Amino acid sequence: MSRIADRIASSPKKNYGMHARAARLPNQHELIHMELGQPAHDTPQHIKAATIAAITAGQVHYSELSGILPLREALAHKLRTVNGIEATAADVLVTNGLTHGSFAAFFAVVNAGDEVILLDPAYPQHISKIELAGGRVVAAPLDAANGFSIRAEWIEAKITPRTKAVVLVNPSNPTGRVYRQEELLALAGLAIRHDLIVIADEVYEYNVYEHRHISIASLPGMAHRTISLYAFTKSYAMDGWRLGYATASADLLGAMLTVTANDVTHVNTFVQHGALAAITGDPSALEQMVADERIKRDFLVDALNRMPGVICARSEGSIYAFPDIRGTGIDSQTLANRLLEEAKIVVESGAFYGAAGEGHLRICFGSQTLPVIREAVRRLDHFFKTAA
Repeated sequence: MSRIADRIASSPKKNYGMHARAARLPNQHELIHMELGQPAHDTPQHIKAATIAAITAGQVHYSELSGILPLREALAHKLRTVNGIEATAADVLVTNGLTHGSFAAFFAVVNAGDEVILLDPAYPQHISKIELAGGRVVAAPLDAANGFSIRAEWIEAKITPRTKAVVLVNPSNPTGRVYRQEELLALAGLAIRHDLIVIADEVYEYNVYEHRHISIASLPGMAHRTISLYAFTKSYAMDGWRLGYATASADLLGAMLTVTANDVTHVNTFVQHGALAAITGDPSALEQMVADERIKRDFLVDALNRMPGVICARSEGSIYAFPDIRGTGIDSQTLANRLLEEAKIVVESGAFYGAAGEGHLRICFGSQTLPVIREAVRRLDHFFKTAA
C-alpha cells in the first residue's frame, strides 16, 4: 500500500517554469526577473498602519470563519458598486489569496471525472487544483488572430456531458486581454444553455488600461452560476499578505466555506484589518500604482515593437506583455532559455500557458521599476539584433 494518496501521486507537481530554472543559476544578482507576477511596488503605508494598529489593539485571536464582518460588509459594498454584483456580507468569503479561493472553488464543485474548460493560453496554476479535485482539464483555444478573443463556438465544441465548469481569467493572464461585453455575453449564453458553472478569476480587475472590466456575474442569468474570485495581491501590492475573497450563490459559497473551514479555519485576523483599510481608504495610492503600470507597459511594448522579429500588442489589462516572437524563427521555450543564459533576463515561454501560447513570451512589466525595465530593454534589444 502506498504511503502517498493517489490524488497526490497521480497529480503533476506544481511547475514554476523559468523561475525554477533561473533559481539554479549562480550570480543571481545579474538576473532581471520578469517572469513572476510579483508587484514591484511596496504595500501602501496606510494598509500597513491599519494592520499594526490591529495587532496593538489585540486583534490577534480567532475571527469568524468567513472573515471579519466589517471587511465583508466593505467588500459587499465594493462588489455592488464596482462589479455590479448584488452582494451582502453573507455573500462574501475571505480567503488566503485568490489561489486559496480557487482551490476552495474547485474542491467545492468538481467531482471525480468532471471536465473543466480552460481558455488557452491559460493560467497554469489552476490546472493542478482541478486535477487534485479529481477533475480533467480541457483546453479551448482563444482566437489569437483577433487579440486572443473568446470564440464561443470553439468553447462549445469542447463541451461534453461531463463538463462541469469553465474558468475565465479576466483580464487575462497571460495575454493581457480585457474581454468585451459581447464576448462575455456569448460565454454566459453557453453556461446557461449547458448548465455550467463559471469560475471567474478577476485578480487583475483594477489593472486595466484599455476598455472596461466587466464581471461576468453581473450579466443576466449569471449571478447564481458564477463563483467570482478576487484578491488584494496585484492591485494593492499585497502579494505576500495572502488576502483574497470570493462571492457566489449561497449553496456554492457554503460549499467553499466547508473547504476553507477545514483547511485554514479562517484567514489571519489582523491582516484583515489591513484589507479593510485598503478597500475603504484613499484610492489615490491604488490609482497611482495603476498609472505607473501603464507607463511601464507603454515603454516596454513600444520598445519591443522596434526589435527585429518581435510584434507586441498593447496589453489591455494585467501586468504582462505577450509579444509574438514567431518572426525570430525560434520556438518560445528555446528563446526563453536563451534570454536567460545570454541576456540574463528571466521571462516565461508562451508555451508554458498552453499550446495556443507557442510563439509568444510572457514578460511581466509589473515586477520591476522603470529604470530596471530600461536596462531589460537594452539587453533585449541587443539580443534580438544579434540572435541567430
